[in-house]
Amino acid sequence: MNTPTAVLGLALGLGALNTLGSTALAHGPKAHAPATVVKEQKPWGMAADAQEARRTITITMGDDMRFRPDVIDVREGETVRLAIRNQGKLLHELVIGTQQELDEHAALMVKFPNMQHDEPYMAHVDPGRRGEIVWTFNRPGEFKFACLIAGHYQAGMVGTVRVRPTTKGNM
Repeated sequence: MNTPTAVLGLALGLGALNTLGSTALAHGPKAHAPATVVKEQKPWGMAADAQEARRTITITMGDDMRFRPDVIDVREGETVRLAIRNQGKLLHELVIGTQQELDEHAALMVKFPNMQHDEPYMAHVDPGRRGEIVWTFNRPGEFKFACLIAGHYQAGMVGTVRVRPTTKGNM
């Protein structure tokens, strides 16, 4: 077991790390979502069940290290399905978080590129494949999404989620 990786990951709240061996891919062999949705409140919202989504937002990503669109707008309390398509030839991911959390996670990915992790606010998508995240954005503010694979984040593979606050009768 790669203890420093596990300890660092847990210290930053990245959840369980899979350390099955050095030959395992950093993000698994295919696009997938966690088997069981863990509904833990995060500063940027909470995981949701697929049937709760009332809107789907398609986000494409490619080897130009860009997301399209790179800005999405949602209402506070809205549950959306992020349908993620990897149009490139490289593995990419979409991870939602605060700027600080993404910066910290990206730094760990550079230090430990074989780090294994899987959370409901991230999707790892193989070339030509699709993935999804179903998320309730129940906190207003501006949050980020990014590909944290070493080098991708640093090349500018980032986007913004703007969560508009809900006023009475506006939901």
